[in-house]
Amino acid sequence: MILFTALSSTVSYTRQKRIAYKIGLFFATITVPGALLGAYATKIIPAELLILIFAVFLLYVASRMTFSYSVGVFKLLTRRKDCPVRQLTDSDGKVFEYFADLTRGIPLGFFAGFFSGLLGIGGGALMVPILHFVLCFPMHLAVATSAFIMIFTSISGVATHIYLGNVQFDYSLFLSVGVILGAQIGAYAAKRTSSKNLRRAFGFLLVIISLRMILKFLGLA
Repeated sequence: MILFTALSSTVSYTRQKRIAYKIGLFFATITVPGALLGAYATKIIPAELLILIFAVFLLYVASRMTFSYSVGVFKLLTRRKDCPVRQLTDSDGKVFEYFADLTRGIPLGFFAGFFSGLLGIGGGALMVPILHFVLCFPMHLAVATSAFIMIFTSISGVATHIYLGNVQFDYSLFLSVGVILGAQIGAYAAKRTSSKNLRRAFGFLLVIISLRMILKFLGLA
């Protein structure tokens, strides 16, 4: 389902010209091995504790997305002063600036891919904060580029899970019809949402995801 979501939203963001393709392809080479390893790890690693740890981390990321403060891991990963500036102009002629300090994103990109393959949550939950905080992407570019990256990450993850016999095709194919439509509506709405509100909405979504994981860990969901 994540694969169809990524494909559908990427089509819309391609029309909007808000995808940084070179950065996306770079991170794809990092997230894909992580997704493969994460998918295989479902066979040998009890996921319950990892779910709890990841949920707590998502709560931290959500608070960082929602409120303006600079402590913790993202403060340590602020860009270097000599980091080059890049520009991207979207279909409306709006110019976005972002930075290309890719070395600091390598371990985090692998981390995002690993949990995507392990938990099936979609690496966008981590790739958007990585692009936004570490590479200083504006939120609109971070969301769009993350969707593009997730095409490659989800292909590797789903291929491995198909091989392992973990995919329920009857459920996923029907539900994918809904996510394809939802991704189109979401991309349309994101274009018309301010960066500040988009960031807060993403933080709120991460809170829901993390709380759902905690309840699952406690056996209440």
